[in-house]
Amino acid sequence: MEQKKVLVFGATGAMGQYLVPKLAERGYLVDAVSLDECPFRHANVNVITGNSKDYSFRTELLKNNYDAIVDFMIYTTKELVLYLPEIINATGHYIYLSTYRIYDGCEVPVKETSPRLLDNSGDVLLRNSDDYCIYKARGEDIVRSYAKKNWTIIRPAITYSLKRYQLVTLEAFATVCRAKLGKTVVLPESARNIQGTMSWAGDVAEMIARLLFNEKAFGETFTVATAEHHTWGEIAEYYQDICGLKALWVDQEDFLNIVAEDYKRFPYANRWQLIYDRLFNRVMDNSKVLSVTGMRQENLMKLYDGLKYEVSRCPDDFVQTVKDYPMNLRMDQYLKEKGMA
Repeated sequence: MEQKKVLVFGATGAMGQYLVPKLAERGYLVDAVSLDECPFRHANVNVITGNSKDYSFRTELLKNNYDAIVDFMIYTTKELVLYLPEIINATGHYIYLSTYRIYDGCEVPVKETSPRLLDNSGDVLLRNSDDYCIYKARGEDIVRSYAKKNWTIIRPAITYSLKRYQLVTLEAFATVCRAKLGKTVVLPESARNIQGTMSWAGDVAEMIARLLFNEKAFGETFTVATAEHHTWGEIAEYYQDICGLKALWVDQEDFLNIVAEDYKRFPYANRWQLIYDRLFNRVMDNSKVLSVTGMRQENLMKLYDGLKYEVSRCPDDFVQTVKDYPMNLRMDQYLKEKGMA
């Protein structure tokens, strides 16, 4: 039987770096597309460097008649109508990356039928914005409009991987990298006792691989995440044990002024990520994806073990290249003013 051809856009991202080898090991011929240098070394993987949003580049790729396309790209509202129709029509199975951030926080645990912020939020500004949770939901609506049902929508929770070490809204350069430099990390007190969900990228990639070409996945939406959850305070303690991260829990507005360079002028995006996601109790019901893929919750990576593994892989040169990021400098200044630098 002829080998199936799979195109992966955004192949070097948190999930892509685990997914591409899994697809190759399953015998698929994989074209791995990324702007960055791809580390993949497998006979079934063809590494392609380029910008998938470039019309000529993308159009030439899509002439290859891929059996499936896994799309990790981020499309804003104005980009959705430019890219999605062409890509969906060019393949037999399209996997669209949405996010668990589309969910309103009114149901716990969260399942695929839980209300979305786009439909349910009382915040008119949010619903009419181009925030991440909004344009991802709009993309879902476009995908669902295709009667052919050659698509699957996936909604990952926070997904950690190599150089992806999240804590509340902070990313690696302000978490593990600060810890390795012996610097304190500033976090919002309002999130300390809120439940968060972080999934290991290897597990999420396995879920996606098992959804690919799965008849039960066509025309369906899946939350691809672990069901394990912890308060952000507990997760901070995990980081403290693993890499010595010292956390200072501060007033929410102080935190937002640190993370956003021009927060007073443009307050919404960073505030929305915090209050419409990280301050919701994100306890995920993953029974649907486990049922369709045959996976079991008890076999998924435990958060502590996964963080310990991924943090151990953090390269020293990465720490040095991000230590002077503007947010880190603002955090340093805040701590200095508090006499804690």
